[in-house]
Amino acid sequence: MTPTPATFTPATASQTAGPYWHMIDFPEWADLLRAGGPNAGAQGERITLTGRITDGDGAPCVDALVEIWQAGPDGRYDGGFHGFGRCATDQDGVFRFATLKPGPVPGLGNATQAPHILLTIFARGLMKHVTTRAYFAGEALNAADPVLNLVEEGRRGTLVAQPAGAGAWRLDIRLQGEGETVFLEI
Repeated sequence: MTPTPATFTPATASQTAGPYWHMIDFPEWADLLRAGGPNAGAQGERITLTGRITDGDGAPCVDALVEIWQAGPDGRYDGGFHGFGRCATDQDGVFRFATLKPGPVPGLGNATQAPHILLTIFARGLMKHVTTRAYFAGEALNAADPVLNLVEEGRRGTLVAQPAGAGAWRLDIRLQGEGETVFLEI
């Protein structure tokens, strides 16, 4: 029986893990600044965040899905900026988001967190998604960020996006093995 529009309930991300990326991949969601989108006309520093996801053998993950969540340029999650995006990787394992650079956000106590973007990765071989952060190289607040400082110094670089041109940032993600990205328990 085919559900009628009145009884159809769309799938949610937690219901579509596995081979169902086609159900949840809306390419326009990778452009948080798209015309007609929730952030159309939003003010701030326009950036692109790209990266390549690889598995333990260094092979590109061509069937991964990346979700981002970020504060707006004002450092607020509850302001006028819609900070959620979703992007499937391409045939080279690359993801790309167009967004605004987030501002610093309040942390626990009186701590201030450096500007960052939260990334969640769904991919083959993962029984549960993994989550990491993209900080921005050169940010003065990185030195005092309470989360970044929990990571041993030699591995912090796996969380720091590097400049890749005017307004462009790159953070490659290694799911396991040598150079594995630091993942967070959320």
